Amino acid sequence: MILGLLILFFAYFFCMMALLYGFKKLPIFSEVASQPSTHFTIIIPFRNEAKNLPNLLSSIEKLNYPSEFFEIIFVNDASEDDSEAIILAAIDRNDISIKLIQNKRISNSPKKDAITEAIRLSNMEWILTTDADCSLPENWLKSLDAFIRKHNPVMVAGPVIYSTDNTLLENFQQLDGLSLQAVTIGSFGLLIPLLSNGANLAYQKETFLKVNGFTGNNHIASGDDIFLLEKMKKVFPKRVKFLKSREAIVITQPQTSWKNLVNQHIRWASKTSKIKNSFSTILGLLVFLTNLSLLGLPIFMIFDAENMGIYVLLLYFKILTDYLVVRQTGLFFEEKVSFWKFHIQTFIYAAFVLRVVVGSLWGNYNWKGRSYGNR
Repeated sequence: MILGLLILFFAYFFCMMALLYGFKKLPIFSEVASQPSTHFTIIIPFRNEAKNLPNLLSSIEKLNYPSEFFEIIFVNDASEDDSEAIILAAIDRNDISIKLIQNKRISNSPKKDAITEAIRLSNMEWILTTDADCSLPENWLKSLDAFIRKHNPVMVAGPVIYSTDNTLLENFQQLDGLSLQAVTIGSFGLLIPLLSNGANLAYQKETFLKVNGFTGNNHIASGDDIFLLEKMKKVFPKRVKFLKSREAIVITQPQTSWKNLVNQHIRWASKTSKIKNSFSTILGLLVFLTNLSLLGLPIFMIFDAENMGIYVLLLYFKILTDYLVVRQTGLFFEEKVSFWKFHIQTFIYAAFVLRVVVGSLWGNYNWKGRSYGNR
């Protein structure tokens, strides 16, 4: 058993160090276009987001980019609160082109339907998606424009981070978010992109149509980002890029309860299990087995006390491995990561992973007031 644990933990370490290498290999992009030329349609699907929309709209109004070079399309997905009224008020007070349309449901995925409908009505060459609970950086579009002109991509994934008020729940989400960004950026650096985030994702409208958009996966409720990434990199393997720029970091709001957080991650896990990517599958399985084994270490220490030293070393080996990866990501996002918090977060995260995996395989989940089955 000890030999098996050693092999598992060292395999995990190897994968994490490979991602760390990829993260460091991808250079930070710091250019900002002085004379913008790229035209963007920013698409924002929403459902009952009255609480978050004022913050998003405020950040939109502060975007440092010529107003004639971008438009905003909000897509209402059957909201039951004051979301529409907030957006209509913003339309009245702004010179920015802001449109409000209604979602047209044609599939099991409300968000994919919303984005598809907005793209049909868009007037710009580039599509840029974000979420209603986000805050956009001032030079977001300028940074994207400079990157597009320099690298000629068809898709650009961007960085996303959680805001936090230092509660246990929000600290957990920030560390989890940093680990996901480590995998995302690291895999791009290794030229094997695995993840992207729809809160900060850009692609050519023409290319979206060329790969038939979300056709083939719109029966799955989530995955507007990852499934499209898989399509894009299959057809254009060298033109799918990551914008590693601090000027392009989108800030998103954390979930307000553990229940919502579990449902969110079950939603994410449900889509990743449908992706036909061997490396992604191996990495996911490795992460699951390592965290499952971690939960077993205290039991092993009790019933195999003579090897307690080995189990303690494995525990700290895992903590140190995760810390090195997340700390490096935190440096890019200018977020301080405490080594001592990992002593608490490590076991919470392991239990959380187990709960999410079980839920994604056999359970249903609720999201935005709707229930979804695991299909």
